Amino acid sequence: MQPYLTRFIFAGLGLALCTQAQAVSVTGQINASLTLTASCQVNGSSGSSGLNFGALNFGTTEALFTQAAGQVLGGGGGAMSILCSNGVVPVIKVGAGAHDAQSVGGTRALADGAGNFVPYDFYTDSGHTQLLAINGTITLPTSTGVAQTVNLYGLAKGKAGLPAGVYTDTVNVELSF
Repeated sequence: MQPYLTRFIFAGLGLALCTQAQAVSVTGQINASLTLTASCQVNGSSGSSGLNFGALNFGTTEALFTQAAGQVLGGGGGAMSILCSNGVVPVIKVGAGAHDAQSVGGTRALADGAGNFVPYDFYTDSGHTQLLAINGTITLPTSTGVAQTVNLYGLAKGKAGLPAGVYTDTVNVELSF
């Protein structure tokens, strides 16, 4: 019987050694990272150039009009919308237009492509008392990560001798943050 007992002891010892070899473990970490940069969206779109800040439409009126008012509207028919990262201070610079100073009565001008111009200006209030000069800026409050509405208005002034037609202008806008 003794040879069987010896075999059992050796088998048990071997099993114990194997069990200990399988119980070894190591530990470590996984390093994860993400870098976020400040960013803004204009009317729901992001990018670094070619963004649509909105449109100023004075509507349709007769050639002998006195004044025509309008508001810059972003996508969806509402006022311009700026959404920036939390903590950012957005600044909108309304730059030069294609026909600035081409007509007496406004700092900017709409053109019909045939040498006729309608003067107009931008204002930061609906009563047209706060003129926004060429390269003028609108500084928004520090962003909390919620979209901010920017109200920008236009006032075109009629003058004698304007022929009927479509008058347009393109104004450069820059958003810094």
